Amino acid sequence: MISRNDTGTHPYLRLAGTGLAAALSAVVATTLVAALARAVGVDFEIPDGGEAIPLPGFAVVTGFFSVAGLVIAAALLRWSTRPAERFVWTAVALTAFSLGAPALSGADAATVTALVVLHLVPAAVVIPVLARRLSAR
Repeated sequence: MISRNDTGTHPYLRLAGTGLAAALSAVVATTLVAALARAVGVDFEIPDGGEAIPLPGFAVVTGFFSVAGLVIAAALLRWSTRPAERFVWTAVALTAFSLGAPALSGADAATVTALVVLHLVPAAVVIPVLARRLSAR
């Protein structure tokens, strides 16, 4: 059963605060890396649509999936006896699965490489932070 800690803070509130801060950090980091990639010549054009992915698109998608990770972490905190371990396995598996999209996009090599990196950046920010919070419950 989940209970309040000595300071009276509920574990879900601590997880939410930590997770939202990590999500915001991931959004900023991903957007900066995307801007840097664009500055060195990556066009982020996906062949099917013919349009380039805009910088705000990276921020929105990163924020959405970071919050989805937070929801998964909260569910595991509630229903798992080992939430940190289960979260890491789940998040790493989902991150690995997400790497298929850039590879299958049909974009040029620079765009595919940048997109793979842009999948790994938020994972490197969010996964360790949430795992640490889940271990500290």
